[in-house]
Amino acid sequence: MTKFLIHKFIPRDAKQNAKDRQRYGVLSGIVGILCNLLLCVLKFICGTVSHSVSITADAANNLSDASSNIVTVIGAKIASKPVDNDHPFGHGRMEYISALIVDFFIFLMGFELGKSSIEKIIHPQEVRFSAVTVAVLVLSIGIKLWMAYFNQVLYKESNNLNLKAVRQDSLNDCISTAAAGAALLLSAFTAFDRADGIMGLLVAAFILAGGVSTLKDIMGPLLGQVPSKELVDEIERRMLAEPLIVGVHDLIIHDYGPGRVIASAHAEVPADQDIMAVHNAIDRVEHQISKELQIVICIHMDPIAIHDATVDKYRKLMAEILQDYDPELRFHDFRLVECSDHMNLIMDIVVPKEHKKHRSQILKEVQAAVQQRDPRLRVVATMEHSYI
Repeated sequence: MTKFLIHKFIPRDAKQNAKDRQRYGVLSGIVGILCNLLLCVLKFICGTVSHSVSITADAANNLSDASSNIVTVIGAKIASKPVDNDHPFGHGRMEYISALIVDFFIFLMGFELGKSSIEKIIHPQEVRFSAVTVAVLVLSIGIKLWMAYFNQVLYKESNNLNLKAVRQDSLNDCISTAAAGAALLLSAFTAFDRADGIMGLLVAAFILAGGVSTLKDIMGPLLGQVPSKELVDEIERRMLAEPLIVGVHDLIIHDYGPGRVIASAHAEVPADQDIMAVHNAIDRVEHQISKELQIVICIHMDPIAIHDATVDKYRKLMAEILQDYDPELRFHDFRLVECSDHMNLIMDIVVPKEHKKHRSQILKEVQAAVQQRDPRLRVVATMEHSYI
């Protein structure tokens, strides 16, 4: 069934672009709406007949899931919209926002189930056993397991975080329904009439924990997270493959949603090279990265002295001083400015994000270490942290 639906609605040559990602989201949403509405009706009837709060809450959960699936479809449609005057980077982050809404429904379901379970523990009610009810619960678990698998396959093919949230929600439903069935059996065949409420409370805790885990995955790209090492290495590798680029720093990657990545970087180039030759080389690299990695990148060129004995001498001195002071510190954009009574060592110093010392203190102490070597030297540094 999974392969049939994917082959029927998703092109075989589907790529990681907005239009194809929309197809994955819409397919997941439509399948989810149909399955959840069916399960909602069946469970509501069984829960009402058996007086089981767990089963009735499970029916409400399926109705909530159907609403989440509608959000998935709408989110996929909006995320695939092209750029416009008000949104020059497109609407890709709507995929993350819709995933956040789905996660809200997960939290809401967990809270409501916990609330009704506590009430059932305080005021237990007789649960009526029915073979039909058990059959419906078993069918529900089977359908939800398939939905979890179905969305996992779609998630792997599209890397759509919304589908990951839907998959987690389906797994939560399996646990919730299994617990409702276990509570039904315990309440029907033992004298322990609070089993239904206790089991529901445990399931609520499990669902809330799953919601927290999913929330962490969603908030990362929404707030802006460190790009993958593989992507960083690939961009740097392609830049350094150009003979005129001798170094790369200040790489920044902005993620505006799947397929909408914008990057900037500084490329160190020999200062004695023809500026038009360097400009053409930078253009080639930008075009290659844009075409092959689907990343819009702007590369700034930093001319540096390559074979200057004086510059090399003080660059080596600076490297030794920083190595002795703190091996985690790095520097780039190094150049010299000779003044009448002193020499400025101009550079950018990269400080780890969670360094225990304040940047102003680091600069002051590095300046003191440099002047111990040569009182004529002054450090003029921009203190910064890495964005990768």
